Amino acid sequence: MQRPAYLHGKQRLAWLLLLLVATALLALGIGLRDPWPADEPRFALNALEMLDTGHFWIPHRGGEPYPDKPPVFMWASAASIALTGSVRLGFLIPSLIGALGSLALVMDLSRRLYGRRVAFLAGAALLSTLQFVLQAKTAQIDMLVTLWITLGAYGMLRHALLGPARRWWFIGCASMGLGVITKGVGFLPLLMLPAWGLLAWRGQATRLAWKDLALGLATLVGTIALWAVPMALITTFSDDPTLAAYRDNILFKQTGQRYAESWHHLKPWYYYLVEVIPWAWLPLILGLPWLVPAWWHRTRRLDARVLLPLSGVILLVGFFSLSPGKRGVYMLPGVPLLVLAMAPLLPGLLCKRWLHWLGAGLVAVLGGIFLVAGILGAAGLPALADLAAKYSVSPWLWWIVLGLAAAALLYGLRPRRGMLALAGWLMVFWGLWSTWGYQQLDGTRSPRDMMQHVVQLTGNDAWLAMPAFDEEFLLQARQPTVHFGFKTPEPAQLERAFAWLDAAPATRWMFVDQGMTEEMPCADLSQARDLGLQNNDHWLLIPGTAFGECHGDADAAPLYVAPTTLAGHASPPDGAGNG
Repeated sequence: MQRPAYLHGKQRLAWLLLLLVATALLALGIGLRDPWPADEPRFALNALEMLDTGHFWIPHRGGEPYPDKPPVFMWASAASIALTGSVRLGFLIPSLIGALGSLALVMDLSRRLYGRRVAFLAGAALLSTLQFVLQAKTAQIDMLVTLWITLGAYGMLRHALLGPARRWWFIGCASMGLGVITKGVGFLPLLMLPAWGLLAWRGQATRLAWKDLALGLATLVGTIALWAVPMALITTFSDDPTLAAYRDNILFKQTGQRYAESWHHLKPWYYYLVEVIPWAWLPLILGLPWLVPAWWHRTRRLDARVLLPLSGVILLVGFFSLSPGKRGVYMLPGVPLLVLAMAPLLPGLLCKRWLHWLGAGLVAVLGGIFLVAGILGAAGLPALADLAAKYSVSPWLWWIVLGLAAAALLYGLRPRRGMLALAGWLMVFWGLWSTWGYQQLDGTRSPRDMMQHVVQLTGNDAWLAMPAFDEEFLLQARQPTVHFGFKTPEPAQLERAFAWLDAAPATRWMFVDQGMTEEMPCADLSQARDLGLQNNDHWLLIPGTAFGECHGDADAAPLYVAPTTLAGHASPPDGAGNG
């Protein structure tokens, strides 16, 4: 029986309203904060250097090639900063676009498979997921690569479930190629190929011809080659050894070696199952007691609409669990696939009384924690007062509001609508986080004020040396700045810094973490200016005249001038050229 036209109109309006709410929620806070560590300042710095130098093909950090990631996210950041004319306005836009694009793809595929009502519920489920919104409001690569991975999966599923749709298969493969030159793992939708092949063999999905498979993989590789081939030619035929090192690092160390023999973020195999998914995929995982039996039933029926995205989720978790190096954000591309696997079950799932009680319980626990912590903090509890003083924040009223919001939602909606109360509380949380939270934390997370104080102490045209620098300080520097290679051993950096400072001690300064002063007993630290605490480290500003007794070596390390700090200043003095 065909639905009345007015029902279609209401569903279309609800669908549009959800997209508008998503846009408002995810965009809220843009322009209210600077890039925060660990990753945001680095990518903003990469983008600014592209705009300042015109070196778009190979990302740089402080004038030095940055070999850890391909350039697509930096291109997107550079474009958004150039269009808005502001780092503050532009640096979060690529993540916003990635989130809205992923949301639209999930909703559109759910609509084509199950109708507008399920599409609305799928969109609401994705927008409620903690990790999804967190990364949408974070300027890391992962939200943009999730868009490419979701588009790759969308293209595969359009062909497999609603096909034949060869065009979408090729679009998906091109998107996976973009994902590879964004963060290496863009190929993840291909993990669904075994399930697709099995389902096609059993007549439950459109068959993927061998010719189309080959052409699709060629499209994927060809998309990667659009960047990789020119990059390889530039670096191979350059006389600069740092570019050859960049090529070898990005093509080999940051791909297979990083996966098989990780050198940091080492975690046990169960890390994602125990320490990440239980919080990152909230509130979706609250439905697992009902979803698992339903998935098993649909798997036995070979329901390709559920089995394909579900196989993608399972194999994605398994793929990343096999690598010794793990970060929680690696689970983000699995969230849209998980929602697609849940989509047809959502109407029935939301009728489960105990699910709503679980949602209400979670709201009560989270709201209670914030309310009690806020009251105790406002009352001056020593432990909380010390923590607030350390980070120069006073979040007590903010936390009390979150607790009261939880109480009001539970009172108004009752436990029988617990999932709606949870969704409402999460919206309040993200709204306050993106406004009140940003304003509270920006001075602590961003060294903008500290670097403005530095230039007041040294003078606008004094030069600054940053051994063992962090990108957030280089991004916020307001005067000409040099460094000595991001991965150069610290003793070699200091020897090179001493030689550079000795060339013009009256106009050159060192900005350094207090901990590094143990490696420079020759320095006269009585001349140092104490800058205080920033990002958990204590920082000093030391004039070049304090290093008269230190032995320098101009050949101990390279010297790089940060191009983003040179605007409006004189050309680099002798001894301050890159390389």
